[in-house]
Amino acid sequence: MVTDQFRELASAEAKALGIPELPLVVIPHPVGGLKEPDVSKRADWAFKEIARYLKSEEGSAGGDDSAKGGPIQFSISKDADIQQSFFYNKGWTDGLPVVLPTPDRVRQMIGSVDREPDEVLGLIPPAWGESTVLKVAINAVMAGCLPSYFSVVLAAVEALLEEKFNLYGVQTTTHPGSPLVIVNGPLARELDINCKGNCFGQGWRANATIGRAVRLVLQNVGGAVPGKLDKATMGHPGKYTYCIAENEALSPWAPLHVDRGFDPFASTVTVVAAEAPQNINDHGSISAEGILTTICGTLAHTGHNNLYWASDLFVVIGPEHAATIAADGYSKQDVKEYIYDHARVPVNKISPGQLENYLSGLTDADYIGPDRTVRVVKTIDDINVIVAGGPGKHSMWVPTFISYSVTKQIK
Repeated sequence: MVTDQFRELASAEAKALGIPELPLVVIPHPVGGLKEPDVSKRADWAFKEIARYLKSEEGSAGGDDSAKGGPIQFSISKDADIQQSFFYNKGWTDGLPVVLPTPDRVRQMIGSVDREPDEVLGLIPPAWGESTVLKVAINAVMAGCLPSYFSVVLAAVEALLEEKFNLYGVQTTTHPGSPLVIVNGPLARELDINCKGNCFGQGWRANATIGRAVRLVLQNVGGAVPGKLDKATMGHPGKYTYCIAENEALSPWAPLHVDRGFDPFASTVTVVAAEAPQNINDHGSISAEGILTTICGTLAHTGHNNLYWASDLFVVIGPEHAATIAADGYSKQDVKEYIYDHARVPVNKISPGQLENYLSGLTDADYIGPDRTVRVVKTIDDINVIVAGGPGKHSMWVPTFISYSVTKQIK
């Protein structure tokens, strides 16, 4: 069963899974937010369609499984405008110009790692395209990556394929989430991945092209073409590229990869199904408690998934805020405990319909506390704290989708 706005996704999924004849019961969109009489009409329609299919041999085929094929070689005009139009019309770009993935450029990319071109990393949903080192290299070239960046891109793709990341959900949801890539360790410094001022913004080739390469793999191998199989209602600019490094040099605490059990001298990549970062401005507080109060107040709003779905979120503390917090004797664990205890939304700020929606999928008896407030996370371990950014009294937090972040060591 599927609404008409998701028919193409359902059809492509059925075909990718080897059952293109699977009947689809298509009902008008939307379903969410309907009043009871309209729900009954949808149900009546669906029942009749189900009965009709059960009595017939009719099936439903469709969708595009081109992502499952291997790379192809072709000749192309030397005219730059014709080249870019060709790639755009094929649906192989993110809308921006790409670097032509010539055989020489692809060989150089693969030559930077000790991996075989036909090594399979896994299947990327929703088209379940086979992700090989060669295919990832092609997309890394198109994104403008230097060969030295390729090991980071490969590690990020492998991390995305971990079950707890929920890549199928991330790729097809109406939520705006997109993989945020966080790099830790010596390689982040060696590659000049920006961890300082404007780290979420423009200006660094490594940040821009590593994040872009991941996005192109998800689109060109996984089939998540916007408006077709990628069903994001709005998306956000991080769906072009979304990559930072942690500012380990200015952090008063252990970095993220050490928190997760890796050696301090290891290089790692962490992938997060992330919304756009939201700024936390506090130029007035001169104490840890003051800054953390502002952070908690910014997290405690009603429009994000973390409030009711099991997932982890990220608080990105600016170096100046981090220094103030640490000077008052707060460890990273203290910061997480403070956020867990104080980032709470009053029930009277949540609409009755939305509160009912929240409660329908929960088993936690203490979801609503005695003070009639709701925590923004389920457990303290769902809070991740890193330090990044440059001078200024700003921090950020990153809401997420129904997903848990994954950290992989870069080979």
